[in-house]
Amino acid sequence: MKLTYDPARNIAYLRLHQKKAQVDTIRVSDEMNVDIAPDGTVYGIELLNANAQLEAEDDGRLVVINEALGKRQELPLGVREAPAKYKAKRKPQL
Repeated sequence: MKLTYDPARNIAYLRLHQKKAQVDTIRVSDEMNVDIAPDGTVYGIELLNANAQLEAEDDGRLVVINEALGKRQELPLGVREAPAKYKAKRKPQL
């Protein structure tokens, strides 16, 4: 499983499986698409307007809970834009 985020397009993609077959993309809402194979396997979930969706709950953290072990891990997603004062200090990438 892999979660990727593209800040330039404001899109996040949760890949559940590597695409091994042709998939159909189902538009669930204005902000979510699901890639699904004919056999019903869900390959991924695309979040449009990702900033708003990823920051809506849990203070912008990805929360992973292992129900069997009763363990919880939180990872900051870092989807928030840097404040303007920090943007100006960044060196241009070559």
